[in-house]
Amino acid sequence: MTKPTIYHIPVCPFSQRVEILLELKGLRDQINFVTVDISKPRDPELLKKSRGTTALPIMELETGEVIKESLVILRYVEERFADRPVAQTDAYKRSVERFLITRQGEFAMTGYKFVMNRDRSKTDELREAHLAEYRWLNNELQHFAPDGPFVFDDFGLVECVYTSMFMRFWFLEYYEGFTLPDTPDYARVAAWRSACMAHPAAQQVSHDEIVKLYYDYAIGCGNGALPEGRSKSSFTFDPDWRTRPMPPRDKYDRIASDAELGLV
Repeated sequence: MTKPTIYHIPVCPFSQRVEILLELKGLRDQINFVTVDISKPRDPELLKKSRGTTALPIMELETGEVIKESLVILRYVEERFADRPVAQTDAYKRSVERFLITRQGEFAMTGYKFVMNRDRSKTDELREAHLAEYRWLNNELQHFAPDGPFVFDDFGLVECVYTSMFMRFWFLEYYEGFTLPDTPDYARVAAWRSACMAHPAAQQVSHDEIVKLYYDYAIGCGNGALPEGRSKSSFTFDPDWRTRPMPPRDKYDRIASDAELGLV
């Protein structure tokens, strides 16, 4: 092996954040990418590399060592290919960067819990939990970067981490009618989100792609699991998402068939 290899799911937010970093550093052609179909059983050889875990991406180095977890891969890429830094080099700024990144797990979790819910009685509670994460980000951005649009001078490591989640949450807009309130509590984070999603280095996925592929998440079935009465996952590569119709939005009432989703 002459280059590191990343095993990934292209539509996965954790994979996209690594792709964004590589794009920013001009390293895309220095990494081999192997696409994994989450709708099929994991290849035994890949499971050997990951030591039995299924989370992606993983990065296999030229020497055979394997790195797991997207945040760890980001740090490895940044430190190994240091000529074009994306992370902050100043110690204090790096501490701010790391502080903001500590919240990414809670932010992602509230969004995924929200979209996977099918109990109408819990919708308001889940919406508020997700909005609370946006308020936290808004408050911290007002403190550390009131003028923006980015946390520092340009799109950096914090943006790599959050942008892929902002894009996944298109599924909340589509399936839950979620929007950020037009109030000061969300104004700074809304501007940051818009700037992040518009950046040229972050265009690996599209709105329709996310909405179509994540339909099964919206009915409570994640990671390629098959919903009741269906023979194909919405995450399947075949047929291509571009040929499929936009999914129905009535996730609380029923599960759309393979035919409705354009899967057969």
